[in-house]
Amino acid sequence: MRPWILRETNYGEVKQHHYDVAVLPMGATEPHNLHLPYGTDTYQVEALGERACEVAYRAGQRVVLLPAIPYGTETNLAKFPLAMNVNPSTLLALVRDLAGTLAASGVHKLVLLNGHGGNDFKPLLRELQPQTPVKLFLCDWFRGLSSDLARAEFRDPGDHAGALETAFILAIHPELVVREEATGGLRADEGAARETRLDGINRGWVSISRPWHLLTTNTGCGNPHEATAEKGQRILDGMVERLASFLVELAAAELDDQFPY
Repeated sequence: MRPWILRETNYGEVKQHHYDVAVLPMGATEPHNLHLPYGTDTYQVEALGERACEVAYRAGQRVVLLPAIPYGTETNLAKFPLAMNVNPSTLLALVRDLAGTLAASGVHKLVLLNGHGGNDFKPLLRELQPQTPVKLFLCDWFRGLSSDLARAEFRDPGDHAGALETAFILAIHPELVVREEATGGLRADEGAARETRLDGINRGWVSISRPWHLLTTNTGCGNPHEATAEKGQRILDGMVERLASFLVELAAAELDDQFPY
């Protein structure tokens, strides 16, 4: 039993100890090229959350990892089978309900640990924060937390099922990565992405919700073949150190009318 993981702990433990910070992993269920599992995003946030919460807990802080949400917004992958969509408004309602449970339990700090690029939680935080006493924080691991670590390892970390995500899964669940029997290489295409016919979009001046079936061949966006388990482990270790440090700091921070300043 690991008391920093809610699904493993028990009421005997919980009723004797107050938690200061909850971490909610937000995953997804969607295809990741031909070689990674549909649960890639959920496996990743669970692994990162478990390790970071353990470090913070062993440092003396009362943090708890909530069970992961395995569904996310998949409207741009709707043409692919079993990309399990949950609309943004549904995610808002879910997080609002869970924040209510935490508030009733005396836990007033919640970190959304997001592992899916289709989940846009910043508008959710802006809408929900005035409605709840629970202080909300967002960590998109594939953006700020890992960006410099990934650039140090890869020429192109990729956008979806590319080198970064492939290396991460190779580090935590290598048995789920599909390889060619003849060569041992990844059973994956190169993750090439098409440009649009509009220069402003291609240059990044204008953004759209990208229709993934037109953008990619097998849902991969980014070449995965540079990935290794060793690179994935180094990136994971770096992220755990950073996230755990934040959790320790957050748990120890006093909640007053000037928080977090």
